[in-house]
Amino acid sequence: MARMKTYLLLILLWMTAAVWAADAPASQPVCTNAATQAVTKKPDVVYVPTPQPVVEKMLELAEVKAGDVVYDLGCGDGRIVVTAAKKYGVKAKGFDIDPERVKEALANVCSNKVEHLVTIEQKDIFTLDLREATVVCLYLLPSLNVKLMPQLAQMRPGSRIVSHDFDMRGAKPVAVVRVTAQNGESDDTDYESEHTIYKWVVPWEKEESDGADQKKENQ
Repeated sequence: MARMKTYLLLILLWMTAAVWAADAPASQPVCTNAATQAVTKKPDVVYVPTPQPVVEKMLELAEVKAGDVVYDLGCGDGRIVVTAAKKYGVKAKGFDIDPERVKEALANVCSNKVEHLVTIEQKDIFTLDLREATVVCLYLLPSLNVKLMPQLAQMRPGSRIVSHDFDMRGAKPVAVVRVTAQNGESDDTDYESEHTIYKWVVPWEKEESDGADQKKENQ
């Protein structure tokens, strides 16, 4: 009889534990906030990391503040969105077509413990709706910046766009800043290089074409 009571008690305790486990809140997910999709397109540019001093200056020039949402189009290892989250405490999203860059960016987000603010997505940047962003960061090519202009123009008035080294033909920047940065992050030899940062505010002022451009358009 005593054994039967003990057996029944154990069953009761097991059933109670199972109910508690079912009702308990789910544990926090592992840091895996990368949304991927089937993308077969190759990257439009070769990946070259932006030196950290340039990252800092881009975000400073963009006047990032509380409530902003920062997008990095072609985010590489995620250093811009991670810096935005750590330094300014804002939400940020990084987008890259290359799955290897997405993995690197996600690892960077996780190691810096900013996954509550930063998401990384594997997407074609030319398919994105940018209206949520208040700051967009670019390190592409002039032709690709121009290709993005219809999407960038849909951003809310007052939104800022900053581009590392490359302009956006047809849009007059409100600021052009030059930065000297120490490179050689992956080399044994450090060296200094000059970088240019362009800034536009939506809606941007149309840039007047020079005489040669105007003549070409009239032909």
